[in-house]
Amino acid sequence: MSMKENIKIQNLNLKYRFVKKMNLKKEIAKFYSKKKSIKRKEVWALKNINFTVEKGKTIGIIGPNGAGKTTLLKVIAKVFEPDSGTVELYSDSVSLLTLGAGFHPELLGIDNIYLNGLLLGFSKKEIDQKMEKIIDFSELGEYIFYPVKTYSSGMRVRLAFSISSFIEPDILLIDEVLGVGDERFKKKSKERIRELVKTRTVFLASHSMSSIVDLCDLTLWLHKGEMMEFGDSREVVKKYRDYNSKQKINDKRIRI
Repeated sequence: MSMKENIKIQNLNLKYRFVKKMNLKKEIAKFYSKKKSIKRKEVWALKNINFTVEKGKTIGIIGPNGAGKTTLLKVIAKVFEPDSGTVELYSDSVSLLTLGAGFHPELLGIDNIYLNGLLLGFSKKEIDQKMEKIIDFSELGEYIFYPVKTYSSGMRVRLAFSISSFIEPDILLIDEVLGVGDERFKKKSKERIRELVKTRTVFLASHSMSSIVDLCDLTLWLHKGEMMEFGDSREVVKKYRDYNSKQKINDKRIRI
């Protein structure tokens, strides 16, 4: 398989920059007076990320909250521009599936299906051919004709998952959505992912280690924006669990 058919992340770095103390009046006064610079804080969201994956693989992304999982997915989806480094994709057909992303709240559910499909480069005719499957899978019924702003978070996820999984981009990025919804829909979503991974590349960020081991060929473990491990999912998840167990023991010792 040629490198053109791979996804290659090389020397990837991204910083978040924000004001340390947000006293709006004081900061505006400083800005216009030019007497003092505004105090800013910089945090590495991603630091020196390097990995290559073959087309058609399923890659898990694990780590605690704030590890950089969502940030990495947004860089791959070209939502965020990195400070340095490169992201090479074999296709521009990329969809990021996350809570509330990609929806216009004032539009009806069915209108958002067309909007998302068109943004992914599909024609109205192609979307129409998949429309029935998308609506049936989402289980929204008549609510498909209601504005998305009236949806619960679970309804949004069901619609977003249905659109992404049936419009079928070449590269699907899934960010913590398997934990939302009832158990029956979670199971149905997992089965749908099993079908998708046979024909496309999937990145799955999740706190569910059982889902990662069950669905992913490879797993990337992030901690405070840095790579801890990358490789076989079972091995990486075992190391991650061992690390967390040791951290819990150390925390107990400190409290005692």
